[in-house]
Amino acid sequence: MSFDDEELILVDDEDRELGHLSKARCHEGSGVLHRAFSLFVFNRNGELLLQQRAEGKRLWPLYWSNSCCSHPRRGEPMAEAIHRRLWQEVGIEAPLAYLYKFRYQAQYGSSGAEHELCWVYLGVTDDTPRPNRQEIADWCWISPAELDAALATRPEHYTPWFKMEWTRLRSEFAEELQRYSR
Repeated sequence: MSFDDEELILVDDEDRELGHLSKARCHEGSGVLHRAFSLFVFNRNGELLLQQRAEGKRLWPLYWSNSCCSHPRRGEPMAEAIHRRLWQEVGIEAPLAYLYKFRYQAQYGSSGAEHELCWVYLGVTDDTPRPNRQEIADWCWISPAELDAALATRPEHYTPWFKMEWTRLRSEFAEELQRYSR
């Protein structure tokens, strides 16, 4: 599972490894730039799996977000981290295809911040989610059109990185997204 003392990978703007720091320290204040990932997993009906973050999360508790997002651990290749975390957090397996990476910083009041160089992946599964309740309060499958409408009417219910990623997927990566969401 995810622990505050696990060591995350610090990086520069070019994603070069600079060192390691605990997860808790990476998210203090305005955050320290570290490597992360976001997974967008669809079902065969073209619906995206969304999760509502658990109430006990330090940052953005009970906000809706993409299927899975986390960090590779010290010494862990990204290819292993994405599948490990998808299984641990959501209880599913899926082939995942890398799309792009981007840097962002988002402040959650005085509780801390995300400051990540985030790798974004797409995947498809037939598995039924079996979420870890320490990580996920709720989940749902949603069509891209329904998600667009929800984001337009209730953007404050969603995590900042998810909104950035979805906007970019819908514009710059529309063709790739179409292959996964029909």
